[in-house]
Amino acid sequence: MPILRLAIATPLRRLFDYLPPAGLDAAAVTALQPGCRVLAPFGARQVCGVLIEVAEDSDVPADKLRPALEILDTAPLVSTPMLTLCQWAAEYYRHPAGEVLAAAFPRGLRRGKSSAADTEPVWQLSERGRGLPEGALQKAPRQAELLAALQDRGAARWQQLVAAGHSAATRRSLLQKGLIEETRRPLEPGAAHWHAGPPLSPEQAAALDGINSDKFATFLLHGVTGSGKTEVYLKLVERALAAGRQALLLVPEIGLTPQLAERLARRFDAEIAALHSGLADGAREAAWEAARSGRAHIVIGTRSAVFASLARPGLIVVDEEHDASFKQQDGFRYSARDLAVKRGQLENVPVVLGSATPSLETLHNAGAGRYRHLRLTKRIGDSQLPGVDILDIRKLPLRGGLSEGLLQAVAGELDAGNQALLFLNRRGFAPTLQCHDCGFIANCQHCDARLTLHRAAGELRCHHCEWRMPLPDRCPSCHSPALNTRGVGTEQAEAVLRSRFPDHRIHRVDRDSMQKRGAMESLMNTVNSGEPCILLGTQMLTKGHHFPGVTLVGLLDTDAALFSADFRGPERMGQLITQVAGRAGRANRPGRVILQTHYPDHPLLRTLLEQGYDDYAERLLEERKALQLPPYGQLLMLRAEAASLDSAEQFLARLRQAAEPGSAQLIGPLPSPMQRRGGRFRAQLLGLARHRSALQRLAVQLVSAAEAAPQGKRLRWSLDIDPLES
Repeated sequence: MPILRLAIATPLRRLFDYLPPAGLDAAAVTALQPGCRVLAPFGARQVCGVLIEVAEDSDVPADKLRPALEILDTAPLVSTPMLTLCQWAAEYYRHPAGEVLAAAFPRGLRRGKSSAADTEPVWQLSERGRGLPEGALQKAPRQAELLAALQDRGAARWQQLVAAGHSAATRRSLLQKGLIEETRRPLEPGAAHWHAGPPLSPEQAAALDGINSDKFATFLLHGVTGSGKTEVYLKLVERALAAGRQALLLVPEIGLTPQLAERLARRFDAEIAALHSGLADGAREAAWEAARSGRAHIVIGTRSAVFASLARPGLIVVDEEHDASFKQQDGFRYSARDLAVKRGQLENVPVVLGSATPSLETLHNAGAGRYRHLRLTKRIGDSQLPGVDILDIRKLPLRGGLSEGLLQAVAGELDAGNQALLFLNRRGFAPTLQCHDCGFIANCQHCDARLTLHRAAGELRCHHCEWRMPLPDRCPSCHSPALNTRGVGTEQAEAVLRSRFPDHRIHRVDRDSMQKRGAMESLMNTVNSGEPCILLGTQMLTKGHHFPGVTLVGLLDTDAALFSADFRGPERMGQLITQVAGRAGRANRPGRVILQTHYPDHPLLRTLLEQGYDDYAERLLEERKALQLPPYGQLLMLRAEAASLDSAEQFLARLRQAAEPGSAQLIGPLPSPMQRRGGRFRAQLLGLARHRSALQRLAVQLVSAAEAAPQGKRLRWSLDIDPLES
């Protein structure tokens, strides 16, 4: 008896067996292909699952199996390599296969909606209509004209008449009379054309020649900021399109997609599809269908676009590959960069990882020969890398985090008709509200975190759980009016800048100011008009944006990164400073960077600024190797969240007792760095191993123990393979 084995989006790490739908003959069942969607009963619900295989038998007794309700697709909606990728990811990240496969479909298709976005309606005569005599419907001349069009010249003439203004009501009348019927036909992909780009520099040309594979290989395109990595990407896209293939380009942030899409549209006469969470469901589904059918020649998107189905894949590019945004931090915790490499292997297409500050993992893979390392060491044209001046702000008065020296430097650039970019990675007005009389500090009621003051909204806000409360006018503890702020956020710095530079535009760029759809795109258009202005913002400004008018970059406060408890802290600090500094002097005007710090002699800072990111990264790799930390060791984290810390730690302690780590090492249970978040207490186990296989064995043991433990059903637990955050 054939069995349908389905992946269903549930927290259960298993597949589910069903009998074929009633009335489906054996030949039709055996012809079913993996990747088709199947409507099936699941408890009291009906769910849409994905067929993994048609099996010959089941471990479940036949009288316990329920029949599926309906086969939703006549052909798979995902290709065999994509199905394999999802199954590989489910196994590697130890996540339920049904939830992983759900990431490969738009919301509507996950719920069983029909897939028809890349077809067009075609009307044809029904059997009754074909038997109607010529000259019929004389009393309805417009119906007769449409009917005659199908009788005489077929669908082409029909489409001409419809385009000329024949109403939908006329077509409906013919349909109701049973004289016509609607079918659908696939939309055919159009031809792609492109314009010649600017001449390549010798380094760009050498890099392009180095990416000479039309089969799987991974390349690290390591270029300093402003060195023209994007132009190399565009040449590679040309190459893929010329071979009749599609190109997939991944970027770390939604705000980068309009900028890249506009540049692609200027170069290519081709269909470009964008895929990211900022799209409405209908638009996202249409883009997904355009990619799947092959009608979209170029697909750009954020991390979830790594699961976009492509009809003819030819190239995968991951821009700013070092960016932590490529790692999903909740639910299905995957790395889009790593899955892009695995997908390239399965699709047999080249993968290009681009960055000015490659991650240590990527540099290690390049050094080991797994990736080919291509370098762009010079900026395009006459622009030069900016120099960095350290401004020691010890004992200096600060207004909104700004020293007088930095303010004067900004004034000089504005007077010269230039633009300035100021970086402060803290939104809101101030991170702390404190009572001067009794020492009370406004803390979140649900997290071990202080509430951030958002003065414009008149509220205190937790940036971890989003709990909010109105801004009090007196201390909740002693009722004193002496409430003071501690620390500086972008709102406060903006207020100081508006007071100091009332005649110039100030653009604040953070999550609060960029919430509206199209806000970043509108900002880019305004700033790139060239008007002297000040850009003030968080790390949203550092992710690959091109501001040709910016000649001064100021970093207001990066000191906290120098003392991070996270072993990845120094790496992130080096990337952040290098990326922010790289926004200066990208056109033909020289750039300058001013870094305010209370620790001008810190050895990490000195190494980065005096020797550059490459030597800095080499030093960090040596430290990681000595400690056997990634990329020289493998890491997992299993976290438990419960109503009490004791419950979470006891659950993890039982898992540790059940595990046999072998060559791996288990540390914990320990309280998480933020012990309480969203009203729940968090604890974690860390697993370390020299080899990936040992870590995977440990992961299997921990997941099995967690699923078997009764406490596992009364609390939340999650497994993160290759975690980036603690």
